[in-house]
Formats: sequence, structure tokens, C-alpha cells
Amino acid sequence: MARVPYLEKEQTAPEVREVFEKMESRGARILNLYKTVAHSPAAFGHFNRLGNALLSKAKLDPRLRELAILRIAKLCGSEYERAQHVPFARDVGITQAQIDAIGNWQKGSVYSERERATLQYVDEVTQSVKVSDVTFSALKKHLDNTSIVELTLSIGFWGMVARILVPLQIEVEKELPTSSKDLLGRGRSG
Repeated sequence: MARVPYLEKEQTAPEVREVFEKMESRGARILNLYKTVAHSPAAFGHFNRLGNALLSKAKLDPRLRELAILRIAKLCGSEYERAQHVPFARDVGITQAQIDAIGNWQKGSVYSERERATLQYVDEVTQSVKVSDVTFSALKKHLDNTSIVELTLSIGFWGMVARILVPLQIEVEKELPTSSKDLLGRGRSG
């Protein structure tokens, strides 16, 4: 059971209600995560805009972003994050074998050199914040500066999301999305 009650649209501050209404108008779901973050109207809009920017406007290859999110979910024990992002991962071409191997990616042969460099970077940033020169050099072979910054922003953002979901025990919705469009609404995809 969630440790903080989920706020329904009519219980939220006007600025949050406006965002909920925009989401609903395009067919997006109002997730338990949003209903929880809605307790902080000052942060809610910024939180939502940053997540949307990283999902739909960033230059970073969405496959790398989704691998990063799935790995963060595994490292942080965030079943909610994993459940919500498996559809995104599938939409961008991540295979079921790659999804299944994310917990022990170092031993799997289902990842490219580029994906392995990304996952090593994700592990170091998530677990110790500091990244070794060897790891950064390996990543730099595959990503330009913009993609490295966007990957780092993504790790920070979805790491923060896990740190909201797990301690507040936010429950996975009974009806899971079947695709990113199902989650984000019409005309939007990750």
C-alpha cells in the first residue's frame, strides 16, 4: 500500500489539475506516480516537463535510454519503473532477451559494445556517482557530448523516479500499458 495517498485531479492544486487535464485530453494515463508527485505543486510541472523532454525531445538514442531505465529499475528494486518502461523498450526495438538479461548484463551476449559501454556507465553513476576514466573513455567511443549529457540526465531523472517510487511504495497500476502511446497518449511516443 502506498505510503502517501494518490491525489485525484479534483484534489490537486490548479496548476497540477491543468497538467492532468492536458494529459487526459491527449489520452495519456494519469499514473500513480503523477498522483503522488502532485502533492508538490511547485515541483510537479517541472518534473513532468523534464521527463517528457528526455522521452520525446532528446537526441540520445531511445534504445540506450530505455536500457538505462530498465537497469536503474533493476538496481533500485523499482518494479513500478520496470513495468512502465518495458513497453517503451519494446517500442524502440529492445528484444525480450535484452529485457530478461538486464539484471546480469555483464554476462550476456545480447548487447552490443555500445550498449555494454552504456550499461557500465549506468551502473557506475547509479551505484557510486563517480565514473572511472576507463568507463567514460569506452562510452565516449560511442556517444557524442550531447548524448552523454542526455544519458547522464536520464540516469539522474529515472534514478530520482525510483527514489520516489520505492520509499513511498507506489503501486503498479492494475492495467499496464501495452505501448508508449498507450501510456503517453495520442501523438506522443518515446
